[in-house]
This record gives sequence, C-alpha cells and structure tokens, in this order.
Amino acid sequence: MNESIIKTQNLTMGFDGVPILENISFSVEAGEIFIILGGSGCGKSTLLRHLIGLAEPISGEIFIDGLSLTDAGSAQRADILSNIGVAFQGGALFGSMTLLENVALPLEEFTSLPKKAIRLIAQAKLRLVGLGGYDEHLPSQLSGGQQKRAALARAMSMDPRILFLDEPSAGLDPITAAQLDDLIANLAKILGVTFVIVTHELASVFTLNGRVIMLDKNSKGIIAQGQPEELLKDRSNPMAWQFFNRSLKES
Repeated sequence: MNESIIKTQNLTMGFDGVPILENISFSVEAGEIFIILGGSGCGKSTLLRHLIGLAEPISGEIFIDGLSLTDAGSAQRADILSNIGVAFQGGALFGSMTLLENVALPLEEFTSLPKKAIRLIAQAKLRLVGLGGYDEHLPSQLSGGQQKRAALARAMSMDPRILFLDEPSAGLDPITAAQLDDLIANLAKILGVTFVIVTHELASVFTLNGRVIMLDKNSKGIIAQGQPEELLKDRSNPMAWQFFNRSLKES
C-alpha cells in the first residue's frame, strides 16, 4: 500500500464559525484517483478550498505529504503548496494570453528557468493533453472541452505531486466529458500523479473508477466511501444507494 499523501483529521469547515462539514477524517494514497462526490450544497467545494490552502478550517488538521498545512508558517506553507496543481471549474484561463502563455505563467512566476526551457515545457504539457499545435490560440478560440484540457495542462506545468480538479466535466456534452475523463485516467497511469477530483457527475465517477467519499449536506459529513461498484450495490446507506442508482436509471 502507498503512503498517505493527503490526510485530514477531525476537520470542521464553514463560514463565520458556522460549520458546513464537521469532523471529516480521510486519507488519500499517493498515486490514486480520489473522488469527492455529493449533491449541491454538500460542501465539496468548501472541502477543496481547504485542501488547497484557500481557506482555514474551524478546527482539525490537514496534512500534505506528512506536513501540516494547518500549522505551517508562510515559508513552509508555500513549500507545501508548490507540490499541488489546481484546475478550477471554469478553467480560469487568462483570456488575453495564448495557451502557451497561460501554461508557461506558473513557470515564469515560480522558477528561474530560461525562457526557452519554459516554452519547451509548456509545449510538452499542451501535447500531453492533446493540444499540440494550439500554442498561439486564445482561450476564446477553443471549445469548452479544449479549455478544460488547457487548464489541466497549466495545472501540470510545475510537475506537482497532487492535482486537484474542480468539476472537470461540468458543462460539457456527454462525449466530450467522457473523452476528458479518459484523458485524466490515462494521465494518472502515465504520470503516477495523485488526482483529487470534485464532481457530482456519476458517469465520470464510473469512468475514472477512483476511490470515492460521498458528502451529505444534512449530516455534514461523509456518508459513504469506497469504489464506485461497491457503492452502487451497498444498501447499508439508503441515501448513498439512492444517489448512485437513481442516476444510473436516468442514464
């Protein structure tokens, strides 16, 4: 079994002291696809924001690669966060910059590499997501699926050990979404990178076939966890079973 690259202990999160999720504890193994699942308002995005250091918990701890993100000073915190990459739901690409410039930006900001090396790395990342030859395109010239791929390329630019993806297939047609899911699954195998994916799309969950935790708004916690096929058949939690099987029947 691989070591835990992410671990949370009794994590309580919310806004203005009002909890949205309480006493959340789980671990993510290095190299696995880990999926955070749940309906609207269950706290998926809140949990993600805490895992990537954009919010402070009410209580509890987050460990990244054995180091406490919660207790880290500014220098250690920056070091911890340098090992993660994030692709946000909307892509968050800079519209006035080409794809190459978007992907190169983290390298320019956080490394002292020469421009030629940065360009070569950015081109390699674009090829890795199937966007070779799109270097000089602006985001507005791309389809929704291509924008998601470009955001993924930028998230990978610094060769992070962990990639966080927020609703990667949201807003895409079923075929494009399936193609993106296949790309993510292949990258996980090729690169050995840990993927943490926030989604509510059941089709993506089964394609990615990663380990799942399911959050619930009412209980403010994790109501189910395991592989998708296990959760599909597990009747021990009626809410989780209904979530999985209702979506399957509708498809």
